[in-house]
Amino acid sequence: MRQLMEQVRLRINPKIYLKDPESSTLGKHIIQTSIALIDQHGLEWFTFRKLAKSLGTTESSVYRYFENKHRLLIYLTSWYWGWQEYRLVFATANVESPEAQLQTAIRVLAEPLGEADAPPLLDMQALHRIIISESLKAYFTREVDEENKEGFFAPYKRLCQRMSELVLHIQPAYPYPHSLSSTIIEGIYHQQYFAAHLPALTDIQQDTQALIHFFSELAIKTLKAS
Repeated sequence: MRQLMEQVRLRINPKIYLKDPESSTLGKHIIQTSIALIDQHGLEWFTFRKLAKSLGTTESSVYRYFENKHRLLIYLTSWYWGWQEYRLVFATANVESPEAQLQTAIRVLAEPLGEADAPPLLDMQALHRIIISESLKAYFTREVDEENKEGFFAPYKRLCQRMSELVLHIQPAYPYPHSLSSTIIEGIYHQQYFAAHLPALTDIQQDTQALIHFFSELAIKTLKAS
């Protein structure tokens, strides 16, 4: 599994960055250190000046790669959703039952990423935590429509499309496959955030198996009732 993961090369929309961070050692360190700092301190605290100081480089060097930290966040979320799409496709490829396929997809999204599931040199567990706490800030902005036209959110939309196809395998006549899929995807991460910070809003309480069971039951019962 690890060897397969190491061969994956995700394509990120080049309009998101000024210089491909994977094209240089500094660029890769920018991504790695950004993940560590945002995970530890949050996006509001994070600045390119603080990033440059941690890297031992100049702030202007960071700006050669990204216009601002919002674009960097979009890059990180794009990478994460693209990686989850790959894992989802891989995990469901040999699963025959449509219901089992959807349940497997939910498990892929809900379970913390282990070392074998992660690409080399990236802390995907930290990135997973960033998605839980910060990912909405990537598109809850006034620029979302223009950025959507530029294709900035394509990896997330592809993941939602994959989920909607699994929904339709179970119930081809279901009229709301994308609505159900986006509700499941967002809900998985919202429930984890609530469990960690606003526990009165959830019954999951940081229980991954309960999270998987809840959304599997929600999806299957909804589809069977339609």
